[in-house]
Amino acid sequence: MRSPPLRGLSSLPSPSASRASVNSQLRSLLEKPNPREFTEAVSLFHLSVDSGSPPYPSTSSSLVDALVRSKHYGLALSVYTKMARSSIPPSFSALRGLVECYVSANNMGLAFCVIGLMLRRGFSANAYVMNVLLNGLCKNTVIEEAIGFFRRMEGNGASPDLVSYNTMMKGLCKAGRVDDAVELLTEMKRVKCTPNLVTYTTLMDGLCKLGKVERALEILRDMKDQGIDADVVVYGTLINGLCFVGNFDGGKELLDEMVDKGMLPNVVVFNALVHGLSKRGRFEEAQLLLHTMIERGIPPDVYIYTCLIDGLCKMGNMKKAMAMLNVMVEKGEEPNSVTYNILIHGLCKEGLIDDAFRIFGLMTERRKKPDVVTYNGLLMGLCNNGRVDEAIHLFNLMVNDGDYAEPDVQTFNMLMNGLFKEGRPGHAVKIYHQMGKSGIPGNMVTYNTLLSGYLRAGRINEAIQVWKIIHELGFEPNSVTYTSFIDGMCKMGMMNIAKGIFVKLRASKTSPLLVDFNTIMAFLCKESSLEQANRLFREIRIADLQPDIASFNIMIDGTLKAGDVQGTRALISEMLDMGLVPDMLTFSTLINRLSKHGQWDDAKLVYERMVSSGFQPDSAVYDALLKGCISSRDKDGIIYFFQQMADKDVVIDSKITSTIFTCMCQDFLDLDVKDLPDFVQERSSPDIQCAEFFRKLRQSYPSLGLNVT
Repeated sequence: MRSPPLRGLSSLPSPSASRASVNSQLRSLLEKPNPREFTEAVSLFHLSVDSGSPPYPSTSSSLVDALVRSKHYGLALSVYTKMARSSIPPSFSALRGLVECYVSANNMGLAFCVIGLMLRRGFSANAYVMNVLLNGLCKNTVIEEAIGFFRRMEGNGASPDLVSYNTMMKGLCKAGRVDDAVELLTEMKRVKCTPNLVTYTTLMDGLCKLGKVERALEILRDMKDQGIDADVVVYGTLINGLCFVGNFDGGKELLDEMVDKGMLPNVVVFNALVHGLSKRGRFEEAQLLLHTMIERGIPPDVYIYTCLIDGLCKMGNMKKAMAMLNVMVEKGEEPNSVTYNILIHGLCKEGLIDDAFRIFGLMTERRKKPDVVTYNGLLMGLCNNGRVDEAIHLFNLMVNDGDYAEPDVQTFNMLMNGLFKEGRPGHAVKIYHQMGKSGIPGNMVTYNTLLSGYLRAGRINEAIQVWKIIHELGFEPNSVTYTSFIDGMCKMGMMNIAKGIFVKLRASKTSPLLVDFNTIMAFLCKESSLEQANRLFREIRIADLQPDIASFNIMIDGTLKAGDVQGTRALISEMLDMGLVPDMLTFSTLINRLSKHGQWDDAKLVYERMVSSGFQPDSAVYDALLKGCISSRDKDGIIYFFQQMADKDVVIDSKITSTIFTCMCQDFLDLDVKDLPDFVQERSSPDIQCAEFFRKLRQSYPSLGLNVT
């Protein structure tokens, strides 16, 4: 029994079929433009040519044209190639389609060759063909060639039309030459080529991507003046641009304007606002927009929820971030790997390692495969919280178990850093060598980690070797490299080397950071080289930097240490003139140094200013004040500061306890110390709460008049 013919082959011609029959079948197939019919049409064309009954030239050209319009460029090229080999003359539409095929394949050379073929066959390239070529040049970012071609269009018989200008504008914007694109708008108006919505949208999008939002808003006003209304795309473009430059209020105003006009914002518009507000920590406003989306029937997608979670994590508000994850799941939106990674990283950053591992467990339960970013987040948390052995265990699983993500350079760097911080340089170096054996090249972070780790461990020879390796590998030492070296040399007392590195830094492409100036200044002050420190302090501004509160604290301490009270007053005045506010260290330094130098009244005034500024003095501050009272034989001052310490329930250590006992032994206090209670031994902790201390003291010495609640 004969099998029925396969579908699709029944329409193929027999060797004896007439050309008219083939033409009829081809045209019938072209009336049903779907992939199956196109494939059958191309097969029929090839078989008919091979059988000696080729279709009419017009039908063959129509087939090429139809295939190009349906973007079946490969099939179109196969048909044209067969036509050329069989000497079937192409029509203008077939050659026009051939240009599109080559432009689509980014083969501009062959596309221009087709133009030559057109001219030889007596056709002239119209504006449509020229625009296809122009678009190809712009897509291939050969912008200068595109401009030249655009300017020659009129000479080649096809004046630039609206499509030409829009294409050229898009190409210029893509190349970052937005100002040139705006100039084309002026030219369009001059040559009476009326811009349309696409023209203005292209320009606004280009300007917004470069952060030139105010100029984009001017283009919007111009568009409205031309009687063209903005659509959802225009508003979305501008809202995204405003959010990009941090103008969220402007973005929300445009959103309101959009809604007032009866337009329904799409998810892209809300994404821009929610992402921007979340990034800037304006979570409540972002959440309000989320509710607005839901009310308007626009379901938030995974991107919006992830943006909100990311913003909350950056604010350190992990409780709300976890709650947002729950809301996301309840609403039926499945978190992706990025969502989980952000949450794990945020939890680890806040030290909530166990919670991070719970999210890790949830991630795997929901069949989201953890990647190296996931594991790096967990390793960061473990290393930063002193759980390095657990980090090593996780790392070994990554290295030895194929089910885990393979470590990358960041994995090795974090583990090395954690081991160095734990005082385990030998183990850190083993990890470094293991990285080399794994075929993963170290980066600048790797060598900075090694350098700072060796310096922290006091291993100067190894640190110098790393410095040499950095240069041998062709790396350029960066600010972290120099800062680590300078700080390490200073801490080891090698000031001359530190100064030499600082001089080298200033001569290099990498400018010194403020922390580098502060580090050198601090150690110059420590070795009483105040003049050099002062000179360096004045050079901060020459380096286009501004001294910060740390800079002034260093110089105030060094200047007062040298006994220069007038110089200190000048520094404080300069600091205040710069708008810098004294911090805890500023007040503590002033009180300590003024007390030591007998400037007792000034020290007490600084204390009052410190308390009124909202700072809580610690035991070190009261220790300095009490010692000042002893030096000036100020009985009332001792009683006053005892009472202040009791009122504030300061935690006191063995150092200030000794100072308190010294106060009690002063003859001008007129106390009998034989009844002093032995309460320090009653606690195993080296620290004791002040209220407890003075409560016992009051029992032995009611004459002090201490009021301890």
